[in-house]
Amino acid sequence: MDLHAHSTASDGTLTPAELVRTARAVGLDVLALTDHDTTSGWEPAARALPPGLTLIRGAELSCRWYGTEPSIPLHLLAYLFDPDAPGLAAELARVRAAREVRGERIVALLRADGIDVSWSEVLAYADGGTVGRPHIAQALIRAGLVASTAEAFAPQWLGERYRLPKDDIDVFRAVELVRQAGGVPVLAHPRATRRGLIVPDTVIVELAALGLAGLEADHEDHSSAERAAVRALAGRLGLFVTGSSDFHGTHKTVRLGAYTTGVETYERIVASARGVAPLTGPG
Repeated sequence: MDLHAHSTASDGTLTPAELVRTARAVGLDVLALTDHDTTSGWEPAARALPPGLTLIRGAELSCRWYGTEPSIPLHLLAYLFDPDAPGLAAELARVRAAREVRGERIVALLRADGIDVSWSEVLAYADGGTVGRPHIAQALIRAGLVASTAEAFAPQWLGERYRLPKDDIDVFRAVELVRQAGGVPVLAHPRATRRGLIVPDTVIVELAALGLAGLEADHEDHSSAERAAVRALAGRLGLFVTGSSDFHGTHKTVRLGAYTTGVETYERIVASARGVAPLTGPG
């Protein structure tokens, strides 16, 4: 059970249909489709479900904790929520629009420095999905300026010099909106210090009181010590623990199914969801 994967509906390189077929081919029984701030991949993934694979429809929400300066970005995995719930749907639409504004501004900064990329090219790489920095990275690769997405995210490129903040959702509001939409909220890679600043445990305690259900522990960006710390915190708060690949196709080196979630956690997610149900392929 891999509960965190991305398709071309956001910044993955496999289409939703290709993603579910690949999930089954590598031996997964359950896959969560969690594209950034969008549910547009749900329908094509559902149509292509192969026999024996169960699809958990979800999203990864771009969030932020504003309790310090600078504010700290967070990612919240939301499972099995109602995509038509007005509060959450409105926030997701706002964040997607903000992503486009940010992307266009980054391209403008690159062009001002004489770098041969265009906004139309970036939109073409996104192909109607949620625009993200990996799509700008593709333009840099095409221009011969970097060799990979990882290189494009280095400090001299999109990691720092040409990085701009997003207009994210306040993480406390995000947990409330997911719960109101009947979904199950899980904090993604909460101790991934290699990604930058992380929130203190006191914030996670407050989020748990609001309805946060679980913490993602087994993730490629967590060290063994960080995984142990997440498990210990989850145990103290009565939260469940997930493991997942955060698969993005060729944008990352991690394999689909590299980290997985146990049956008991899966059953807790399904039991507490009130939005949409899991979908299982025919046969």
